[in-house]
Amino acid sequence: MKNSLRVFVLLTLSCAVLTVFASADMGPKPQLTVRVEHAPEELYYLDLLAEGEYEDYTYGDGNSPYSGLDWSYSDEEAAALNEDLLDALRAAVPEGWHACTAEGTGGAPMWGQLYPEDVDAGGDPLHTFGYVGVPRTYRIVIATESGESWVSGTYLRAALQSSVTVDWAAKTVSVPPAWMGYAVQFLCTCLPTLLAEGLLLLAFGYSWKRNWKPFLLTNLVTQGGLSLYFSIQAVQNGVGFGYFLLFVPAEIAIALAEILLYRRYLTGRSKRRATAYGLTANICSALLGWYLMEPIWRFVVSIL
Repeated sequence: MKNSLRVFVLLTLSCAVLTVFASADMGPKPQLTVRVEHAPEELYYLDLLAEGEYEDYTYGDGNSPYSGLDWSYSDEEAAALNEDLLDALRAAVPEGWHACTAEGTGGAPMWGQLYPEDVDAGGDPLHTFGYVGVPRTYRIVIATESGESWVSGTYLRAALQSSVTVDWAAKTVSVPPAWMGYAVQFLCTCLPTLLAEGLLLLAFGYSWKRNWKPFLLTNLVTQGGLSLYFSIQAVQNGVGFGYFLLFVPAEIAIALAEILLYRRYLTGRSKRRATAYGLTANICSALLGWYLMEPIWRFVVSIL
């Protein structure tokens, strides 16, 4: 028993250490998709604004290392851009901000789409901005060929990859609530685990009537806590290498904890069967979670 507790503590500490590595530059990158409803009927450019005045860090050739135009467009594509419209967009940028694509990100690279290259299911144009330079705090600027311009309020990108909707006619921005992503990710992660382990409980010959309380309490504490933690990690950081790296030791630690609890609180069968059930249930739930984590995260991103 003491050895099991020692292994449990070591694995828990390993999870904490690996969390640091999970935050490194690996796996999915930040992305913000801007959907435009009632878009201008004329040529327009849309860009993200980041805080701070843009500083043109130059090399010997005079080019900024993180120029938004150089990063986002080839030489031919950049040459085809409407220079007057670019100047109008830059002129609309308020003091203390800079245009990430029309000027540059300065601190980290980012690619963006000044003009829409895709449309959603409803035919509304989409502008996608991605990679590590996507600002956490941002505003949106739109400038049209006829000279009209508009700058949104300030928003915080709560999820790693999300979307917002701009209504050009109403001059408003709609941001999906972040809690929706956390809730959907948690439910889609936790409920399949409870269902799988509940069916296995019956398959191992345990009475549901006598054991539903210890089963639910154990899973709410262990699998519920695990699902909540990884739900937050998935929405904020995506499902990348770091996420998978943390998943295995976390599942091992949870399995050891549940085996100890099941041996103590499940009734009607031997402790050996409780151990076998706890091990089998956690292997099945881990495989299920491993299989579902990527599609669930993709689904959550689609609604954010």
